[in-house]
Amino acid sequence: MEDLDKFDLAILSELQADNMRPQRDIAETIGLSAAAVQRRIKRLREEKIITADTSILNREKVGALVTLLVEVSLSSERIDHIEEAKALFEGTPEVQQCYYVTGDYDFLLIILTPSMEAYGRLTQKIFFSHTNVKSFKTSVAMSLVKVGLQVPIPYSSQSRH
Repeated sequence: MEDLDKFDLAILSELQADNMRPQRDIAETIGLSAAAVQRRIKRLREEKIITADTSILNREKVGALVTLLVEVSLSSERIDHIEEAKALFEGTPEVQQCYYVTGDYDFLLIILTPSMEAYGRLTQKIFFSHTNVKSFKTSVAMSLVKVGLQVPIPYSSQSRH
């Protein structure tokens, strides 16, 4: 964080809001030249501060209508079993997010499926067919109040839009 100055933070804030925004517009907003913004963005990518440029899809229009929060407990917490579970969840496209957590269970998964029937099939594939999954508890999201992956950035008030 200490290597990021106020211009870097402002650029990150702008890109999180809209990474398709032209660099010249970002430059005007934050008070730098377009070339300086371009150099900084390149450095931020090289340093893996910016890890991906992605598009956020309308889940209803692509058929992912059911959002599920799933708490998963493992039978064994040996490191190789934990790594195996991480790889399984990471390799499952329906698992949008996976967190290895402390507390009453080992993993919290955010899963998107087109239907509860599809989720039932997925449970067979990733929970029931793996002997190290002791239990799982599913909650179905009734509405999506806030969904996002933006990282809070200090000095985001530097953004003027």
